[in-house]
Amino acid sequence: MAFLSSRRRRARLAPELDDVALKRLLKSLQATTSTGTIATTDLCTAQISRLLDQETVDWDRRTHQLSVLAFSLSESHVPRAWATREPGNVSALVLFAWAHLVRGRSQGNLEDADAIAKSCFRAAELAPADPTPWVVLLGLARLERRNQSEVFGLWNEVLNRDRWNREAYLSMLGYLGPEEMGSRIQVLDFVDAVRARTPENAACAATELTAQVLQYHSVLTLGGVEALMARKHWTHATAAQALDRAAGNWARPDFFQHAAALADLNLLAYALMAAERRGEARPVFEAIGGTVTAWPWRVDGDPLSEFERARARATNGL
Repeated sequence: MAFLSSRRRRARLAPELDDVALKRLLKSLQATTSTGTIATTDLCTAQISRLLDQETVDWDRRTHQLSVLAFSLSESHVPRAWATREPGNVSALVLFAWAHLVRGRSQGNLEDADAIAKSCFRAAELAPADPTPWVVLLGLARLERRNQSEVFGLWNEVLNRDRWNREAYLSMLGYLGPEEMGSRIQVLDFVDAVRARTPENAACAATELTAQVLQYHSVLTLGGVEALMARKHWTHATAAQALDRAAGNWARPDFFQHAAALADLNLLAYALMAAERRGEARPVFEAIGGTVTAWPWRVDGDPLSEFERARARATNGL
């Protein structure tokens, strides 16, 4: 079918989403970081600096770019080398701290939590309006299972600088879940409070649907009969209403303007297919094109294969 064979719509994992400048940078970094030479490090840091150190700052876009770069460079020497070489560069300090945090999360332990905190506090001192040092500190506190008063304090520091910071809301959602330091009741209370005060097209608008997908996944992980019946999750009033609100608006042209909009559309397409609402999923897949996010598709297997299979089912009505 033309829909599936089109080069423009061919599915690909794209952590940068639709950020063209970030995509170019990631390709360049991938081609050059393997050598490990001093000249290569200089080239990489110069390229990263050109992207991040803009005179006019979009905090939402900056958070997205730093997050993607931190994941991409978590095993690279570049962030540390840049922060060491330019200790007064806020972007270098935050990228080093975030990449270090990502590596610690993937390994299950932090090599140097103090270095992350010191780097973030120094960045916050140099750039008081920048929310990203506080986003990383929030992630650090979450990983270290700090008490809720401290974590909420860090969350408020982010919100004081970027009211609808998507990364911060999703981090709090994870922290308040039963798998970390909260409970299902706390998640529901948090989601209710967020929904009551958040514009429908805010960068953090996917918080509610993310909570429902996480709950759906928790049922799947039980296995057995529970997993076989997991689809019924989407018939419950709170889940169905969350899906209704998202399906009615998110795929509309220009409804979302934030940097991770395509990630939220991936989430919506996944949830609609899990709920067997294939007709509503079709325009969402059209809006996505072929830009695939690893989560939530990877929960069921290879994310690209799962995305392609779901898109074909929505398109063909199978």
